[in-house]
Amino acid sequence: MFKKMVMTGVGVFCVLAFSFPTQGSANNDTHTVQKGESLYKIATKYDVPTEQVKAMNNKSSVEIHPGEQLQLPVVPSKYEKDLLARLVEAEAKGESYAGKVAVATVVLNRVESDIFPDSIHGVIHEGIQFSPVLNGTIDQPAGEESKRAVQEALAYQGYDRESLYFYNPDKAQSSYLSSKEVTTIIDNHVFLR
Repeated sequence: MFKKMVMTGVGVFCVLAFSFPTQGSANNDTHTVQKGESLYKIATKYDVPTEQVKAMNNKSSVEIHPGEQLQLPVVPSKYEKDLLARLVEAEAKGESYAGKVAVATVVLNRVESDIFPDSIHGVIHEGIQFSPVLNGTIDQPAGEESKRAVQEALAYQGYDRESLYFYNPDKAQSSYLSSKEVTTIIDNHVFLR
């Protein structure tokens, strides 16, 4: 009887463990340069623009050296791109297109930061960071403008890694955020690092 229960439990675990799609990024955060590689070859391997890899690594030339660690842009899965667009829609509804791009950029900057989870899903679902996760509005579909804003933020990675936080001071107060440096103000949102 015990053996049958254990086997049933293992069977159920296997079904559950292997039947759900992964939700992580299709991103490898860094790449270690190997002998014979060029910045162009590395960018092509990860399907990202060479100029973006240069920007991510503060490089003014394409010179790289074996053993060097290169930061790579976030390349989200289809699931994560949709999740980010839904967050942008819920967080920046009624804000300008620039505000929507900035909200998406904050999430991508957090993925690249050492102090936040290293996936879009992880950043968005970490604790109580985003009210749309808590109130369920993230489950609503994203509009076309929010989807375009996410595409632009993805293409812009590496050119602005400053903002890690944002909030609407008319709707929220935070002593933690008041100690952070303001990077910009767009519409009703204050962006900080």
